[in-house]
Amino acid sequence: MYIGGKKQKRIALVVFLAPAVISLLVFFLFPIFESLLLSFLAYDPLRPIEDVSFVGLQNYKEYFQYKDMQAQYLHVLYYLVLYIPLILVTSMAQALLLNRIFVGKTLYKVLFYLPVISSWVAVALIWRWLLHGEFGLINIGLRAIGLNGPSWLLSKVWAMPGVVLAAVWKDTGYYALLLLAALKGIEPSYYESARIDGANSTQRFTRITLPLVSPTLFLLVVINVIAGFQVFESIYIMTEGGPAGATRVPVEQIYRNAFTYYKMGYASAIAWVLGFVILIATVIQFRMERRWVSYES
Repeated sequence: MYIGGKKQKRIALVVFLAPAVISLLVFFLFPIFESLLLSFLAYDPLRPIEDVSFVGLQNYKEYFQYKDMQAQYLHVLYYLVLYIPLILVTSMAQALLLNRIFVGKTLYKVLFYLPVISSWVAVALIWRWLLHGEFGLINIGLRAIGLNGPSWLLSKVWAMPGVVLAAVWKDTGYYALLLLAALKGIEPSYYESARIDGANSTQRFTRITLPLVSPTLFLLVVINVIAGFQVFESIYIMTEGGPAGATRVPVEQIYRNAFTYYKMGYASAIAWVLGFVILIATVIQFRMERRWVSYES
């Protein structure tokens, strides 16, 4: 489509950009500003507007004095310590497999990506059944080889690993595709030269594959740390923060205060504290990027 004249081009530019800009303002910037404002207020949406009062930093002070605040973030760290290594290993294994040619590869691609496009509600309900202490398939399989499985979601020790298993199963396919794209970008001549020099498969993987996909691995770590601090659906459906608060996390606390207790100001304060923690974690990761990420090709 040809658009002649500077005025017509400016009008066309405004017309095409307007939906994106309006969406950004209405659905992104305005809610951020509103949540910041709410964090300084005592606001209950079920009460008259006259009852709204300015409380300053009281919501933040109340949250920092909350006895379970530290435990919530420790639960997130526990989740990340379990989840990050598992998702990187399983995603890399899947990507290496998909990078090969084998019979039934197309069918396998469809099957391994199904969990990614599945609803978290469906996935969580399936895994609640799989992790059932008595009738779950995982414990039935363990009993078949002479092991007694735990009551996963009813145990303070095993509830979080159970949530992590479900998350890894659901997410692996998506991150495997990102790593597969990185593997496809590696020049085959690198591997041919390594074979000529006598490098075995392990050496080729550690000295060629890993360094060249390290930027993608770094992206995966950053994305998953951010997502890990915001984990909610799986925990809310599978454990509801239990047993005895063993899987309680900040986003679950935000939801509970906002939509159960209707303390919107307090919930907004928790959200801003969480956002600041995520920002610090992301900055630390970028500071450590140079130590292990290679951008040389």
